[in-house]
Amino acid sequence: MPELSAAATRAREALVARHGAAHRQAIDSGVGRVADRWTAADGDAAAFERFCTTHFVADAAERKRLLDRLEMALEQIEGHLYEMRRTLRRHRDLRGDEFPGVDDILATFDPAPDLSEQLYRQKIAHLCLLNFDKPKLDAMLAQGAGWSEDEWVAARVAQSFGPRIPSDLSDRARLVSFAAGSFVSDFHVPVGGVVDANGKRWFEADRKLIAHWLVREEIKAGYGDADGIHKQRALSWVMARHIEGTIPASVMAGRSGTLESRDWDPARNTLAGGDSGPLFGLERYEQWIAQFRLAREFDAHHPEYPTAIARKFGLEREMPEAEVEALMTGLLDAPVRRDLAAFMTRKLGRALEPFDIYFEDIVEAKPAAEMNAAVKRRFANGKDLEAKLPEVLRGLGYSAEDAQFLGTHVRVEIAKGAGHAMRPKLDGYDAWLRTSSLDAELGWDGFDTAMHELGHNLEQLCSSYFVKRPALRGVPNTACTEAFAFLYQSLAKRVLGIEDASEAERQFAVDSVATMLSACQIAGPSLLELHAWRWLYANERATAAELRAEVLAIADRLWKRFYERDFGKDPYRILAAYQHMIAHPLYLPDYTIGHVMSHQIRSFMRGKDLAAETKRITSIGTVTPDRWMRLAVGAPVSYEPLAQDAAKGLALLG
Repeated sequence: MPELSAAATRAREALVARHGAAHRQAIDSGVGRVADRWTAADGDAAAFERFCTTHFVADAAERKRLLDRLEMALEQIEGHLYEMRRTLRRHRDLRGDEFPGVDDILATFDPAPDLSEQLYRQKIAHLCLLNFDKPKLDAMLAQGAGWSEDEWVAARVAQSFGPRIPSDLSDRARLVSFAAGSFVSDFHVPVGGVVDANGKRWFEADRKLIAHWLVREEIKAGYGDADGIHKQRALSWVMARHIEGTIPASVMAGRSGTLESRDWDPARNTLAGGDSGPLFGLERYEQWIAQFRLAREFDAHHPEYPTAIARKFGLEREMPEAEVEALMTGLLDAPVRRDLAAFMTRKLGRALEPFDIYFEDIVEAKPAAEMNAAVKRRFANGKDLEAKLPEVLRGLGYSAEDAQFLGTHVRVEIAKGAGHAMRPKLDGYDAWLRTSSLDAELGWDGFDTAMHELGHNLEQLCSSYFVKRPALRGVPNTACTEAFAFLYQSLAKRVLGIEDASEAERQFAVDSVATMLSACQIAGPSLLELHAWRWLYANERATAAELRAEVLAIADRLWKRFYERDFGKDPYRILAAYQHMIAHPLYLPDYTIGHVMSHQIRSFMRGKDLAAETKRITSIGTVTPDRWMRLAVGAPVSYEPLAQDAAKGLALLG
């Protein structure tokens, strides 16, 4: 509105006259923030002027009361909506009791599709932005160490109010996200007909593996199988066909009873020795393009963070893009990687192959059947695990009181897809742990995933129930929660009683080497996705076929730079396998950062009380990741402790 500028000037002068020149900077900034977001739907220029002169709060005590009120309101609004959405998605996400045609409708229902807009129209957002600054990342990094608790709360409350997103765009975002998530969770590759180079089948006829997670886990399980290398190579070709979109359509259709799909050679991509027939196609990249197109629509509404990349790093991750990229490349360039490759070569007794980037169980791997049996002896199924969580936590050093409280606030469920953890958003609510399962038992893969998700749940519960201020509950970004997920996942064998906790020195060496391997494995896909999104922004009209070609080319370039020396040439383009790229854009670096932070925390905790330190660190609150780590372990996020401890670990392990 052209007249808004004059109204803003009048409002500023009226407020300075009322409250004094000492408040001019706060008045100018507050009125400016409201003016930037005021639209005709909020009222005319007179209504704008009236709002500003009525609702600006100068008195310090009254500002504190206002902040408390806004903090409480947001907790209730966001908390109840979060729990509603989780419940509505429940049957779509979990195994059992499916209701086709109904669950999808409930899962896509949004009880507050235009919440962001309504917060402005009903003036809650304007009230906050008039009175409280909304700092950007550079200011938080430069000044945050000196902020009081109230100043951090004010920043987080103000940051709750983003741009005004049109409701039709929010609707499309919900549908695009749901479609991508469904594509990923439903992408189970039938492997019953897979034959290796020797013509051997490794799976029962009706076996399916979700890409990429369970394909990868079966590759890792191959280290414990006689002649497992043939299985690993065949599954790596399955991964390659998934990446390319060249799985035979008849295989993906699940026609495993037919002769041709019972003899799929993924290396040659033949069926019964003949032509593969129609191929699955480009849907994976069509979903990726859809996510990019959606992001471009959001870009116009975020002038301060005008790309999905900038928003992911500056708004969500709160770590500068260049800093994160330098961390990942520094990790991959670390000199210890050559020694790691030599160690792995000796362990495996052969030259390394590309799928060996998944090798991380550097102590002798037990057969899958033995690991499954170990889980079954302790936990009959997911519900049995849930019932025994207080006992598990007591065994990890938690007090009886904390173990009972935390353990009884976790609900274990069996998901259709990969593992997931959800926090309580309101007092009195539980955390939710979702994992995979074998048909009749939890199995090692399900339990290993469950321990990862339990780490998330412990962080979620501690950072919800032991942080006083609602606006500061949680951790700074997902990498911080991944740190605890990886930490507790590393304790899985100890919980089962098949690892001697007294061998602390050797176990730390094992964990250091294994974490370095895992971090380097995921750093490549993390860089690939970042490079792919940069390419998309430089090539906005790209087709799905062009994106696929570029992703494969990026995989080749990154492999040649960071992996080929140790693992040889990669015909599979294995760095492009992660399905997070489709369903959770630009999330992967959080895993890399999580490994690094997890090791820093684990290293710091040596000789300390695991339970007490978990509770202390996860109760710091949502400051920036840099500030959080400095308070947690006394140092910023860095890959160097991990690389150094991996080198020491190799020396100890010989």
